[in-house]
Amino acid sequence: MNKWFLAFAMMLAVIVMPNYIQAEEVNEKVTTELTEEQKGEMAKLHMEVLEKKKEVVAKYVEFGIFSPEKAEKINAMFDKHYQKLEENKFIPKWDGKRKHKGH
Repeated sequence: MNKWFLAFAMMLAVIVMPNYIQAEEVNEKVTTELTEEQKGEMAKLHMEVLEKKKEVVAKYVEFGIFSPEKAEKINAMFDKHYQKLEENKFIPKWDGKRKHKGH
């Protein structure tokens, strides 16, 4: 019985803690500009992630899961996302507003 209670308590903590942390962050002063050095660091990290994502897509093509055409579309989407980040000076736009198709 104690194991089940402990497991339940841990699951509850995992669900509740992110909401608590997010609420705390809302109250803090947020910086909306990065220094040139910080932008460079973020550009480098995002480029590394972009390259890895493209490697994953290439493997799917190699394994026959994706067609080369589909891989091109996916990679174009990745490139567009990176360009958006550059335009926004590597400040993500995570304001919670999402566009839903069909609504």
